[in-house]
Amino acid sequence: MPEFLAGLGVIRFRFLLQAVTCVALGVALAIRQVGSQIALWDVLAVLIGAIAAHAAVNALNEYADFRSGLDQQTRRTAFSGGSGTLPAQPGLAPVALWLGIGSLALCAASGAWLLWRDPTLALRLGPLGLLGLLLVVAYTPWVTRRPWLCLVAPGLGFGPLMVLGTQLALAGRVDGTGLALSLVPFALCNNLLLLNQFPDIEADRRVGRRTLPMVLGCARCVRLLWLQWFATYLLLVAVVMAGVAPMAVLLGCATLPLAVRAGWLLRGEPCRERALLPAMGLNVAISVTTPLLVAIGLSLG
Repeated sequence: MPEFLAGLGVIRFRFLLQAVTCVALGVALAIRQVGSQIALWDVLAVLIGAIAAHAAVNALNEYADFRSGLDQQTRRTAFSGGSGTLPAQPGLAPVALWLGIGSLALCAASGAWLLWRDPTLALRLGPLGLLGLLLVVAYTPWVTRRPWLCLVAPGLGFGPLMVLGTQLALAGRVDGTGLALSLVPFALCNNLLLLNQFPDIEADRRVGRRTLPMVLGCARCVRLLWLQWFATYLLLVAVVMAGVAPMAVLLGCATLPLAVRAGWLLRGEPCRERALLPAMGLNVAISVTTPLLVAIGLSLG
C-alpha cells in the first residue's frame, strides 16, 4: 500500500481540476436544456469518467516518458516536465502503468453505466466515448509525433469530447450553444499544452517527439497562442450577440487580462525562463477558470 500511495504522484492531482471545470460547463449546458430532470448519479458518473480519463492520460504519459528516458532529460517546472515521481523512485514504474490502465478501465466503466442507464444513447454517446479512450491510449506514442494533431488533441479531449459528452449523457442531445461553447476549452486546452511544450523542445526532439514549437519555433507559436486566446473571447461575445447564450456568459471574459499579461510576458524571448514560468502559470489559470466562469454564467442566465 505505501508503494501504491507513493505512485499516485503520476496522476498529478492538482491538474485534474481541468476535467472538473469542463464537466461543470457540460452540466450547465444540460441543465439549461432539461432543468432539474438530471439525476445526481448520472452527474457523478460523468464526473468520475472525466477525472479517470484525465488521470489515465497523465499516468500513461509519465510511464511512457520514464521508459523513453524523456523524464531524465527534461527541465522540470511547476507546469511541465512530469511530476518527477518515477525518476526519483524508478521502482514505481509498474505502479504508474497499472494506475493508468485502472483509470482507463474506470472511465470505460462509467461510460458503460451511463449507457446501461439509457441504452438509447449508444449510437450518440458511444462513439464519443470510444474516441476519448483512443485519444488517451494514443496520445504519447502516436499523437506527440504529429505536430498539428498534437496541438488540437488536448482541446479535442477537454472540449468537444468532454463538454459535449457530458451534455449528451445528461440531456440526451447536444445543441448549437453546446457546440459553440465546447470550443472554449478546445482553444484554451490547446494553448495549455502548447505553451508547456516550450521548455521541453530539445528533450522531446531527442526521444522522437515532434511538437509545434520544434517545427514552427517559439515566436510563431506565441502568435498561435494569441490567436486561440482571443478567438475564445470573441466567441463568447458572438454567442451572446447571436442570442444563443445569456449575457452572463461574458463572465468568461474576466480572464482576458490574464491572457494579455501572459502574451506580454512572452514577447521578444518566449523561451526565456524568467518570462516563461509566470506565463505558464497564467495560462493554467486561464484554461481552468474560463470554462467554470462560462458555466456559472449559463447558470445565472
